[in-house]
Amino acid sequence: MSGNSGKRPPLVADRRYAAPADRGSGKGGNGGKRNSKARSGGGKGGNGGRKTRRSPRRQPARRGNVLTRAIGWLLRLIWRLTWRLTAVVALILAMATFYYEVQLPPAKTLLDGRSRGSVTLLDDQGEKFAWRGQTFDSISADNVSPYLRDAVIATEDRRFYHHFGVSPRGIIGAMIINIRAGRGPFEGHGGSTITQQVAKLLCLGKPYDPKAWKNESAYVADCRRSTLWRKIQEVPYALAMEWKYTKDQILTIYLNRAYLGAGARGFEAASERYFGKSARNVTPAEAAMLAGLLKAPSYYAPTNNLARARERANVIIGLMQEQGYLTLAQAEKARQNPAKLSQAAASRAGGYFADWVMESGPDFLTTQTTEDVIIKTTLDQRIQKAAEQALQDVFSKKLKDGSKAQAAIVVMSADGAVRAMVGGRKTDVAGAFNRATQALRQTGSAFKPFVYAAALDLGYSPSDFVKDTPLTIDIPGSGPWSPQNYERTFSGLVTLTTALKESLNVPAVRVAMAVGLDKVRKVASDFGIQSDLAKGPALALGVSETTLLDMTGAYAGILNGGSSVKPYGMVSLRLKGDDKPLIGQSGGIGERVISTKSAKLLTYMMTQVVESGTGRHAKLKDHQAAGKTGTSQNSRDAWFIGFTADYVAGVWMGNDDNSPMSHVTGGSIPAEIWHELMSKIEEGQPSKPLPIIVPEPRVPPKGAETEAALAAGKEPPKQQGVAEKILSDVLHRLGGGRN
Repeated sequence: MSGNSGKRPPLVADRRYAAPADRGSGKGGNGGKRNSKARSGGGKGGNGGRKTRRSPRRQPARRGNVLTRAIGWLLRLIWRLTWRLTAVVALILAMATFYYEVQLPPAKTLLDGRSRGSVTLLDDQGEKFAWRGQTFDSISADNVSPYLRDAVIATEDRRFYHHFGVSPRGIIGAMIINIRAGRGPFEGHGGSTITQQVAKLLCLGKPYDPKAWKNESAYVADCRRSTLWRKIQEVPYALAMEWKYTKDQILTIYLNRAYLGAGARGFEAASERYFGKSARNVTPAEAAMLAGLLKAPSYYAPTNNLARARERANVIIGLMQEQGYLTLAQAEKARQNPAKLSQAAASRAGGYFADWVMESGPDFLTTQTTEDVIIKTTLDQRIQKAAEQALQDVFSKKLKDGSKAQAAIVVMSADGAVRAMVGGRKTDVAGAFNRATQALRQTGSAFKPFVYAAALDLGYSPSDFVKDTPLTIDIPGSGPWSPQNYERTFSGLVTLTTALKESLNVPAVRVAMAVGLDKVRKVASDFGIQSDLAKGPALALGVSETTLLDMTGAYAGILNGGSSVKPYGMVSLRLKGDDKPLIGQSGGIGERVISTKSAKLLTYMMTQVVESGTGRHAKLKDHQAAGKTGTSQNSRDAWFIGFTADYVAGVWMGNDDNSPMSHVTGGSIPAEIWHELMSKIEEGQPSKPLPIIVPEPRVPPKGAETEAALAAGKEPPKQQGVAEKILSDVLHRLGGGRN
């Protein structure tokens, strides 16, 4: 072949694989010949070899190779994009983490996140009984009760000491739970670690700015929003905290900043609030109850619903046992001995009293304080409890179902130190309308002791006589006015003692006119009645309005011998950690109003009101008592105010809308409440006599002339000891009653 062409044959590459054997021969000999021909470059064998390489049987393999190469290329592209994107994200995450880490302050500066301070109120024995604002006391993961530390970790983040601040598994699991429950993926369970929760509590390092937020509540609500963007932001912040702080430091921040209901910020404050002890000393049952508050502080607060709080605590005890923090025996003991509230937390005494004390101090140290303030008060928790119980007991027996009648009680010492205060039928409240201090109501006949106080201070005797006969006074511009007694009858000549004992209206008007209305107003005002007193003779019948607190304080002036008092509840105010008070006692005994003799004579007259007069329902079994009833026009207000040698107590009853009450007078339900209250207060106390002077009796003139004059409604002959004068003064319309 070479000779024919005169050229060298073309080079042909050797086959890498043997050609298929000849199907006809079943042997490899022919194949070998074809291979030999192919290598020599001639014959049909060579062409046949190339045809075999392009045969249809090899096409699927070539398409498979193309698909494989395409998939491989795509995978390589995805890998290149993935690791580059991951690198970018990691770089951004590292930069964000570094940014937050640089800005994070020392851990100890993050323990107290409140923008305002708190006020803790102590009773007369120095025991805590009420709080205002968010109380705070620091604790650390090192010195807190191990039961509490374990309870928190078991409840909130069991892998706290093992993760790096973020738990992808926890977040994904929470999202699945939320979606299955029909909520959005970030609504409900958050799957956040304790570190992430701290990030929320710190609001990602953004401090509260009053100019940027409507109020602090709006700021807190925004910080706690659970959105995808907020979750993304939490990641570098949590990593930064894990980078800068130790696990115990992060846990310490959490233990101190978590809100746990009832105005308690942090576990130390909550433990003091609910159990009256430090978080260092809580039992497993108490620790479980505290940890259970983290889910919903207000809902599970033991002061809100103790049974519900205990049910939640049992769930936490189960988690602690399951995770090995409690043995079976310890868990069972905790369930059988559930946490109990402290006396102050259980009674929640002093709601109205605490509000009143807060109002008595400057705002920058009470309601608006940025410091933690301690106020020592005059409250006696035993008396407070007795007052609340007396009101509930009598109302439950005497009021009809659906009655909207309200009541208020004030108990104080003779120097004006308030020992108890009830401002309404609901006693476990804060910030409510206080009927003891804020309600201005007509006093009715409860005002009459000040009329007789003025007379006694001018030299009258309780044994002096005054006419209880029809009286008509012409009021310029208004016409004649005739005061009436409650029973619409007249008793003739009566002593001042009888006139007060039976709460007769006409004699009270006559005495007030005789001594001078200005004198009566001055005595009442000096004793502490702060309201605008009526100008005319109706003043004597209690048409003026005042508060129960002022009236009770005025009666305290009678008990202490005739000196005015300023009712007070604050003994001292100091900053937490300081021993020296910033503010001292806010009230006490003031100037003398009437002589001691006059006060003792008046006290005697008021004992007769209780012994056999309109206030007989208030009479005590083993203790001498004095007092006065009062009922305003149409029974809109009913009062009983009285005292023993130890305490003065005032009771008011009425409707908030000033509507009349049915068959209620000061000598009925209010006197019964007073009796119930003082019986509880004086129980077990030694009986002390009241400071009284019993006056010498006097005999009225007798004879047919006097009797005829009285029967005709005319003025009888002048009697020894009676000095009356009728003044032409502008009169207000009569309002008042006998009781």
